[in-house]
Parts: sequence; structure tokens; C-alpha cells
Amino acid sequence: MEKIRINFCSSNKHKYREVAAILGDQFDLIHRPVEVPEIQGEAREILMRKLADAYAVVKEPCIVEDVSLCFNAFNGLPGPYIKDFLTKMGSNALYKALENFKDKTASAICTIGYADENVIEIFQGIVKGKIVEPREKEAFGWDGIFEVEGTGKTYNEMGEEEKNKVSHRFHAVNKLKKYLMELHKK
Repeated sequence: MEKIRINFCSSNKHKYREVAAILGDQFDLIHRPVEVPEIQGEAREILMRKLADAYAVVKEPCIVEDVSLCFNAFNGLPGPYIKDFLTKMGSNALYKALENFKDKTASAICTIGYADENVIEIFQGIVKGKIVEPREKEAFGWDGIFEVEGTGKTYNEMGEEEKNKVSHRFHAVNKLKKYLMELHKK
């Protein structure tokens, strides 16, 4: 079977590596560092806009993703604004923001979209966990403060291979992968 060629539109090289690892050898994933405006809204509407903007640039089958980290104590915030919160505060300050709250549970959500000339599809992966004190100095984004439910480990403590088998991104990309494999059977 010929590899499925698809563009991953993001300026984030780390996300690209994770998505490529999850998709596997059946795919020829092209990293396209397309900058698209980040609008405010719910995860789905943010993703739809990013997808439309990215497809308008590459004019080929493409995927984009948007990640949310939702604190239950904050009624779902920072949600899709996690990137801005991390940039302004850092992960340690995010952890400290929950210090006075008993509920430290959170959900990591990856919403990934696929577009080609005929179709737009959206897939979502959700992982439950809790926000913990940073255990290591260096971590990608908030990987050092999000402990996956039932594991006792943060994403950072898992390492990339283990993380790519359980993460919110894994669940979303795996759904996308199944869809694309079925689409290309036809």
C-alpha cells in the first residue's frame, strides 16, 4: 500500500514528532509550519477556523490540532487558552494557581481536524488526570504537571514512547488514523 501523504500544519515541531510517531509508517507526514490566527471560542470552533486557514494555504490534505487543559476547579479553564496561560505564567504558576483548591482534577483534550477538497472531519481524545507539583525542571508545555489518572506519572515522567500510547493526542490521532486508513481503502 502506498503511503498516505498528509500535511501537518503547525509551527510546533514537538507536536509534529508526536503525531508522526503515533501515525506510524503508513503515512508520509509533511511538517508545514503554517501560522494561523488563534481565535477565541470553544475548542471545536477554534479548530474549524485553524483548519480552514491552513487548508487555504496548503491546498492539499492537511491536519491541524488544538489542545485544551481543563481544570475542574476553574470550570474548564484554561481550556483552549492553555498556550497563552503557559506563555504568561509557566507551568509552575499554573500548579500554584490550584494550591488553595481541593479539586486538582483536570482533563487533557486534543481536538484534531482533517481537511481535503471534499471533506472536513474532527476527532477528539480526552485523558483524565490531575495537576501536580512539577517534579522535573524541563518539560514540554504542561507535561510536567499533568499526572495521568491511574498511572501515578506525569506525561514527562512517562517519556515519549509511553506517553504516545496513552495521551490525549494519541486518542485523537488514533481515531484520525483509523478514519484515513478506511478512507484510502476506497
